[in-house]
Amino acid sequence: MAMTDIIIRPVTTKADKKAFVDLPYRLYARDPNWVPPLKDEVYGLITPGKNPWFEHGEAELFLAERNGQIVGRISAHIDHLALQQPPEQGMGPGCGNWGLFEAEDADVAAALIARAENALRAKGMTRSLGPISLAMWDEPGLLVEGFDEPPVVMMGFNSATYADWVLTAGYVAVQDLITYDLPIDKGLPELASRIVAMGERSDKIRIRRVDKRNFDEEAALLMRLLNDAWSNNWGFVPLTDAEIAYAGKKLKPIVYEDLIRVAEVDGEPVAFMMTIPDLNEKLRGFGGNLWPFNWAKLLWWLRKPKVTTMRVPLMGVTKRLQSSRMASQLAFMLVEYIRRDSVEKFGAVRGDFGWVLASNSAMRSVGEAVGGTVNKVYRIYEKQL
Repeated sequence: MAMTDIIIRPVTTKADKKAFVDLPYRLYARDPNWVPPLKDEVYGLITPGKNPWFEHGEAELFLAERNGQIVGRISAHIDHLALQQPPEQGMGPGCGNWGLFEAEDADVAAALIARAENALRAKGMTRSLGPISLAMWDEPGLLVEGFDEPPVVMMGFNSATYADWVLTAGYVAVQDLITYDLPIDKGLPELASRIVAMGERSDKIRIRRVDKRNFDEEAALLMRLLNDAWSNNWGFVPLTDAEIAYAGKKLKPIVYEDLIRVAEVDGEPVAFMMTIPDLNEKLRGFGGNLWPFNWAKLLWWLRKPKVTTMRVPLMGVTKRLQSSRMASQLAFMLVEYIRRDSVEKFGAVRGDFGWVLASNSAMRSVGEAVGGTVNKVYRIYEKQL
């Protein structure tokens, strides 16, 4: 069919928003490796007043329609905090984003991307970076390697055809985000284990669990460490106080004290690692809905989850220690302490570590040193407008 048969229109009504959220459930209905996200979570992501990203960002959502059927979707969005970041770190002045991209075929993809670019140009943007949905803290990048198994929780999934469609639209790859698969039931490799043992003999180092009784304070500490640790990373945009509070509220039901550790040196918190059970193992059969009975199943499971995989979404060492021997030692100790509890108390046998920037050689070295192998690659593209 010709592109003239495709209508691209903005999301303006409740019905439009529902169609925007529902589309992937049709497109991936027969894909065994797609895990339906909870629809309430998707609605929360794209709704001003619920997602505090909208306090410093603005987004336009678009639907593609053909012969009365919704066949694609995309967002065009601008993060005003991202515009203030140094251009050499990936964002910066004039950089707009697109994301939440789904398309039934190449013609639909071309029409959607062109419409998103026009929306960004109309706002004065001179560079398009995507896919980012909606922030680097959410689900950035297009899956380009690792289609043979489902993603873990908080990681995206898309058709293998999408990469060619993005390249055809004139985009070039600018950054890869890598995840590592690692066996955790047999212990760390010998070298890493020796480094952990040395750290355990040090009077300066303490690895502690978080205290869920003081959850708000602990969450704020972790996010402050995160903002500092990641501040020089490509694509970094700082989390605001409102976003920190929002993240804490969302994470609280899946936070387990054994799975989040803080490293202290001479009593000062300088590093952390957050691990969560792979909720996708449970959500896979929910069809995106908690009602009428799935909410009870999930709450019961969350009381004492048993999983195959643990996900490590966040880890960081304070900037002043980065590139030091101490940083590597703390990273190995955090991995090992959480590994032990993941196996003994949750039954996990593997970990999913990342994402890690391809340009972050220090964290890639940690992933490899603890026995990890690359299992998925997500790619971000750019284009001058």
